[in-house]
This record gives sequence, structure tokens and C-alpha cells, in this order.
Amino acid sequence: MVKTASDKWKNTILKYKKQCQTIIQISSNIRYAGVINNYGRTLTGVIKPSLKPLLKAEEVKHEFFIVSTLFSLRNNNGNSLGKLDHVVLKHSKVNIVIIHKNNITFYISVNSKEKCLDKIISSIKKTI
Repeated sequence: MVKTASDKWKNTILKYKKQCQTIIQISSNIRYAGVINNYGRTLTGVIKPSLKPLLKAEEVKHEFFIVSTLFSLRNNNGNSLGKLDHVVLKHSKVNIVIIHKNNITFYISVNSKEKCLDKIISSIKKTI
């Protein structure tokens, strides 16, 4: 049976969701793992059960738009500076790890008390 474009898209989203679920399992300090497209739209996301989101729905839209804009603008400087590996935004409550791969952005929030952020980032890269 030939897969339709819709079937392929559903399989792709399912793959991203499984990756997010795997990322959540890497550390007990990972709060959220999600995938956004180049326009800042959420493709899928998984929040750790029993946790309350820190951002409201409208704030999430703004946050993801900012991230997608960052990567679209950074792509223009890719040849001069080299490929962007990842971005870490450190806040008092959480650290945000952003990894862009194949036109998809993984957005992961980690409790700020996490001491081994580099180890977590390395594990996330192996997962995606």
C-alpha cells in the first residue's frame, strides 16, 4: 500500500513525539521537550507528568516565535561563523536548551538546579 502525504506526516510527528518522550526520560530535571517548525508552530511536545507549565499558551506562542526567528536569522550567518550547534538560555527557574536539526527545532526546558547540563545536552543530541 502506498503511503499518502498525510500518512507520512503523521509518522513524522509520531517519530518526533517518541523522541520527546525519550528526552524527558534522560533526567528527572527535564520539564518539557517539544518540537517546533521554522514558523514557531508546535509540532509536538511532552511535559513531565505532574508538573505545571511555567508559561501560559500565549507566552508559549511568543517564545516559540522568538526561537524560530533566531534560527532563521542565524542561518544567514552560518557560512561565516559555522554551523550553530545548540543554544542555552539560562533563567532563574529553568534552562532552555534549543537544538536545531534538519529544519526542526527541539526546545527542552531543564530545571535550573541541574548541575550536569552538558551531559544532558550530549544525551539529547544522541537521541535526536
